[in-house]
Amino acid sequence: MKDSVERGWLLVTLALTFVIAHASLPATAQAQSLAQLNVFTNDNLANITAGDHLPQGERATLSRYYDQTSGMTLDQVVARTLEHNGELLAARAEVEAARARLRQAGLRPNPRFDVSRTEQVDGADNRTMIGGMLPLELGGRRQARIHVAEREVAMREQMLLDRARLLAAEARAKYGTALAEVRKLAFLEEVLAMTRQSYALVDARVSEGRTAPLERNMVLVEINRIRAEREGRQSKVEMALLELRNMMGMKPEEPLRLGGDLAEALPLPALAEATERALRDRPDLRAARAAEELAAAQIELARAEGRFNASLVAQYERMNFGFPVRGINDAGQLAPVQGIFHYATFGVSLDVPARNRNQGAVEAAVAEAEAARRRREFAELTVRREVAAAYAHYERAARAAEIFRTGVRDEARANLSVIRQTYELGSKALLDYIAEQRRFVEVETGYVDALLETYLARVEVERVIAANPQVSR
Repeated sequence: MKDSVERGWLLVTLALTFVIAHASLPATAQAQSLAQLNVFTNDNLANITAGDHLPQGERATLSRYYDQTSGMTLDQVVARTLEHNGELLAARAEVEAARARLRQAGLRPNPRFDVSRTEQVDGADNRTMIGGMLPLELGGRRQARIHVAEREVAMREQMLLDRARLLAAEARAKYGTALAEVRKLAFLEEVLAMTRQSYALVDARVSEGRTAPLERNMVLVEINRIRAEREGRQSKVEMALLELRNMMGMKPEEPLRLGGDLAEALPLPALAEATERALRDRPDLRAARAAEELAAAQIELARAEGRFNASLVAQYERMNFGFPVRGINDAGQLAPVQGIFHYATFGVSLDVPARNRNQGAVEAAVAEAEAARRRREFAELTVRREVAAAYAHYERAARAAEIFRTGVRDEARANLSVIRQTYELGSKALLDYIAEQRRFVEVETGYVDALLETYLARVEVERVIAANPQVSR
């Protein structure tokens, strides 16, 4: 009661200040100042009825943001996000890079060929050598390398699915936030229309001399206050839609209208079933398990690289060699002492792990495997906590929304209707009606917030249990 009286005196003070300031100006100055402020006046409100549209520049605001039939639905928003979001496209490219590394890991090493030519500087001697070497990759090196690349691909794929899960949940949350802001904006439009109806009634009473002009000015102040609040609400709608456009990879100037509502979806599974599903299907947990397997594969690769290895070696040599003297050939004639010799070499080149058995790399890989195991165990514990917290949040939010719907909202609307009727009959003062209307606005706004909180809590539940379809690989 005390708060209502204080608000009433505040409204009276504001109204009197407005009337005195307005009356102290000349008529032309009054018109110019009001035109600059773009506010409703007694003159331009005299002809407004409940069915009229708003002034130019304020018309059809909701149709720019919402269309029940052709607006973008939740499923369309999520699908476009998963298709065009830049971060997800980058994650897909990382998966392709990992698959390319897998193909590279399966390739056998290339043979090595060496060719050399040696010439005597001041003579005719020369030597030509052609050699080759083929690494054998003993000790399971190639298979260990392939296994590491396979585990990396599996981990990257799960990380892609997890990023898609988080993006889908974020898109759903931003969609619900934008819808809630649109709903609040629509409600303010309704309240503004009701206030304009009240102005028409008060204006008629003032014209008949049954009410003081002060009441008309008080309603005028309330109309402009609601219009100012609506401008702020419209700004929030536009910012929410801009964030949604960015999430879907749209340009800020592209048109976007939403459809649908914040209605409940299919029933959720029980907490125990949801926890089991999350531990089984969550992509981040699968990625943690894949990282643990990758660490184990890296241990094996480090050990394989420290084992015995060998390469096949082959070489052909042609040598033209002589002395600066003459000898007697088979025919008994003098001839230069010169000969051409051919050599073939075959062998094996061995890598003997006598000193370096890759001990440090093996120890590092073992430590990494231990870290991966502990991360996976902590992730499983975190998932259990997230599921329990999400269910608790959702249950409380749903109860709060239901209390608002059954025990607050309808009663507040009925109270406002009664206060309005009693005011029209002259049993209540205008300040009582304005105060009740403001309480109704607070209740309706709180109800929308409760619906949004329930919607966001459900989105969180679906996110933590990975309940929605995953993006294709």
